[in-house]
Amino acid sequence: MERSSPRMTGGSREAPVNVSPAVAANAEGEEIEVLESTDVLPVAPEDVYDPDNSGFISTERFKDLLEAHGSELDPHKLEVLLALADGNADGKICYQDFVNLMSNKRSNSFRRAILQGSRQLKGCSLNDEVGLGLSQRLVRHVAYETLPREVDRKWYFDSYTYCPPPWFILAITIAEVAVFIYYGFKLDRLVLQVSSPSFLKSPLPYHPQLRTQAWRYFSYIFMHTGIEHLSLNMAMQLLVGVPLEMVHGALRIGLVYWCGVLAGSLAVSVTDMTAPVVGSSGGVYALVSAHLANVVMNWSGMKCQFKLFRMAMALVCMSVEFGRAVWLRFYPPAFPPCPNPSFVAHLGGVLVGLTLGVVVLQNYEQRLQEQSLFWIFFCVYTLFVLCAVFWNIFAYSLLDVRMPPVP
Repeated sequence: MERSSPRMTGGSREAPVNVSPAVAANAEGEEIEVLESTDVLPVAPEDVYDPDNSGFISTERFKDLLEAHGSELDPHKLEVLLALADGNADGKICYQDFVNLMSNKRSNSFRRAILQGSRQLKGCSLNDEVGLGLSQRLVRHVAYETLPREVDRKWYFDSYTYCPPPWFILAITIAEVAVFIYYGFKLDRLVLQVSSPSFLKSPLPYHPQLRTQAWRYFSYIFMHTGIEHLSLNMAMQLLVGVPLEMVHGALRIGLVYWCGVLAGSLAVSVTDMTAPVVGSSGGVYALVSAHLANVVMNWSGMKCQFKLFRMAMALVCMSVEFGRAVWLRFYPPAFPPCPNPSFVAHLGGVLVGLTLGVVVLQNYEQRLQEQSLFWIFFCVYTLFVLCAVFWNIFAYSLLDVRMPPVP
């Protein structure tokens, strides 16, 4: 039996067609993965659904439809729909909100409605589900590691497909290890490679005499002072970066990572003007500090196991690596007058993580361009980059800085 359902968009109405709202959303070019049947919502006369032709349906009617036909939906998506119905204080649901939900696009107002309604949900938590396979348990573990709200954890658990995999962090890590091994054989040393006279002759490290070579502000991450430096950075990069990329995607995590990398080298060029820079600490510290700040800000909602102990261990690892960098910076250099690599890049990465990084991690599945705080921090970051560029152009000559020789 064919059923028809009116399609509402804003304040206008199109002629009824023989499809449900979910299929109508798909016809608009939105990808709908959870609805495989065109009979999810029943047909009713137009005056029952939307008597005022306003593009809205009452929450009472919406909840009745969900209770009657919700068995055809994924149970976690059904919970979110019920939360949407419970969270709308004005007593009505916009058709576009329904389209957004089914196409994985959630606006700020939509998210607020869900968060308000989710407080009334009585369903079991994701952690109570049994019979999950190994890959599903891994996804659930990552959800509890990174997301503070149960609705978001269930949403992520249902939508994650391992396609694409967390390729960005893995690719960066493999490249850094490969470069380290290459220079390990070339310099004939793995511990304190920085003590080799040929270490800074590589085209990768940042060096103040070669600061006009713009790629060095990024490529320095592929060089490390020794195996102890590489090991600490890779451990934090993989343990924190891979779960974050699985949840937030390569684009967002890459944005935070590379912003931390650039901020690290620019911070050195401004505050430690005679020192070179090596190591991926700028990007790593941006990710780790953003994650730790997100955990602290959502402490009651984060349900990962042993979170206090694990946070303490992360801080210990960061402190050990930072302490090693400070010690090395002031240790007598092997080849004076060129000093050892600077530690200021760590601080640049931390500042990026506590600003841009926190905004990115707090807005799971939200459009960053709609977040005013994101634009504020992004503009501040852009201003810092521009000021640092002008500093590198004019300050060295104006201050008559005594530069180390070209390696």
